[in-house]
Amino acid sequence: MLEQNPVFRTSPSVRHQYQFQVGDRVETCNHCKGTVVRIDIDESGVFIVVRFDTLYGEFTYDPYDLKVIQ
Repeated sequence: MLEQNPVFRTSPSVRHQYQFQVGDRVETCNHCKGTVVRIDIDESGVFIVVRFDTLYGEFTYDPYDLKVIQ
């Protein structure tokens, strides 16, 4: 039996699923900063739910529109 390792999957959406973790600090393409609340998957693929520092509420983003910051 082969051991399954998520690193070897080739789908871009699956790859991004492991790039972000809950609690990561992220920045959007228009320089808004916030924290990853959860990572969800639907029929369209992976999306990241972010709560911003300056805006009320939670917003969903495509993983390609976010980058992890320190």
